[in-house]
Amino acid sequence: MTGAVPTVASWALANIPRTLSRGDVNRVLGSCDRRTMAGRRDYAILLLLARLGLRGAEVISLDLDDIDWINGTVSVRGKAGKLCKIPLPEDVGRAIAAYLRRDQPCVSTRRVFLRLTAPIDGFKRQGVVCIVKRALAWAEVQSRSKGAHQFRHTLATEMLRSGASLAEIGEVLRHKNPYKTTAIYAKVDFGALRPLALPWMGGAK
Repeated sequence: MTGAVPTVASWALANIPRTLSRGDVNRVLGSCDRRTMAGRRDYAILLLLARLGLRGAEVISLDLDDIDWINGTVSVRGKAGKLCKIPLPEDVGRAIAAYLRRDQPCVSTRRVFLRLTAPIDGFKRQGVVCIVKRALAWAEVQSRSKGAHQFRHTLATEMLRSGASLAEIGEVLRHKNPYKTTAIYAKVDFGALRPLALPWMGGAK
């Protein structure tokens, strides 16, 4: 009998991207106490998420040699280890430099962002998630998602509403298949979708 029951459909790209408002992002960034070692580190990490749309794993894998201070670029290791060089905004660069100059201990690892407690080394997979959760709590921002990816979704949504094309968004987010993956953000462009909606049969709603 169980073989006659169809499985529940699971459509690709069916969900709406979970995003934050610009005000919420600013509150999260402002929650970092940059007078402390942890605050300076967390602020730099959150800026990378919010301004460049980096994935949590990409932040974790950043090495000191990935930052080209002279040319203002950073090399990011994306999915499948693909290396991509992208511009490093001035405010993000200043935040990273402030952390490195004041707080980077003398250790053998070349990772940019390190744990504060022994063993002093790079983050594990959930390290960035923990930082995001803590920052959301301190900023008192209510969000269904507690992960780092919501900042990436927020950046893409803001770009779309500012007039950027899906191809441009896909390039910034370094999507392997921009037209397939980036198309999910079209769902949040309500202004463009509204004219496509058919009239409600029961009258205005």
